[in-house]
Amino acid sequence: MLASRRFSNINRKLPSTLQISQKPVFDNGENRAETLYLKNKNMKLLQVNDLRKYFPIQKGIFQRTVGYVKAVDGISFDVQRGETLGLVGESGCGKTTAGRCLLRLIPATSGSFIFGEEQVDLAKLTHREMQPFRKRIQMIFQDPHASLNPRMTVADIVGEPMRVNRTEKGTALQDRIVELLESVGLRSQDMRRYPHAFSGGQRQRIGIARALALQPELIVADEPVSALDVSVQAQILNLLAELREQFNLSYIFIAHDLSVVEHISDRVAVMYLGKIVEISDAETLYQSPQHPYTEALISAVPLPDPNAQRKREHIRLEGDVPDPSQPPTGCYFHPRCRYATDLCKQETPKLREVTPGVQVACHHSDTLELQGV
Repeated sequence: MLASRRFSNINRKLPSTLQISQKPVFDNGENRAETLYLKNKNMKLLQVNDLRKYFPIQKGIFQRTVGYVKAVDGISFDVQRGETLGLVGESGCGKTTAGRCLLRLIPATSGSFIFGEEQVDLAKLTHREMQPFRKRIQMIFQDPHASLNPRMTVADIVGEPMRVNRTEKGTALQDRIVELLESVGLRSQDMRRYPHAFSGGQRQRIGIARALALQPELIVADEPVSALDVSVQAQILNLLAELREQFNLSYIFIAHDLSVVEHISDRVAVMYLGKIVEISDAETLYQSPQHPYTEALISAVPLPDPNAQRKREHIRLEGDVPDPSQPPTGCYFHPRCRYATDLCKQETPKLREVTPGVQVACHHSDTLELQGV
């Protein structure tokens, strides 16, 4: 079920200060986001194959490489046109690194990411060849304070991508800046102000306007609400949902809060120690997880009903996240998994489809009965 359908029951799962608007964007009753997603369901906008990013560990006077930190260790997924794919996992699992690799902000160690109707492998493009595709893939950064230049006005910040790419100039540029600001809920008068004059939520809106400036097809949203107050998070989530409908955008929504990801995403990919351990549509993953790590993440999401919360089994993972420079043998999760067997310690499970649309990397997913919500 699509994220737009799930907005009707989000209020029963989130605090009263984080209420998602249930008002339809279109008066004629047509849910445009759902229509566009279903229409483009088999049209892959991005296909990532075996993406890896290893950071070298260097020691000694001559800085010799003695090992590697495997931040992203062979992940594969795709994003359909008009779809929101949630990428979730605890801190340090490689979510942000994967997003930065896709935008070529940092070079990938290996792998391919095929983009657009042209089926171009962005990983093989030179810096100059990559330029036209940077207009089509943009990023919303996590920290709205650090991602905006304090010496530039809002007009300069939002207009910079268009000036650099020479898409607008003069009066047309000013009109476009006003249009972008109004589309994210800011006023035209705000364009002459500096970032310090705005709240955290307003700064994030400025960052969103900048990401929309070049009319992208795909936006990588790197934890766009994690640095905001709870009361402001719902406003940004509503805004992202409306912009998706208005501009037929696709999102890769990176977050560590599984409840937020479930409500804004069509599908969710769960990462652990640089690997994807489960991919499923959001509702199925939330109600019927297939991987023990996903079950543990869901159990950490509080329920609004105190009685249900007390009766619920709380799963506490033992130990710490393993060192990504020296990952365990077999399944990376087995040192913390209460269902682990000798097979898990010896053999690395492959990501396989267990039911249509559901993929999981677990040897025992067929026999486990895991707890959802």
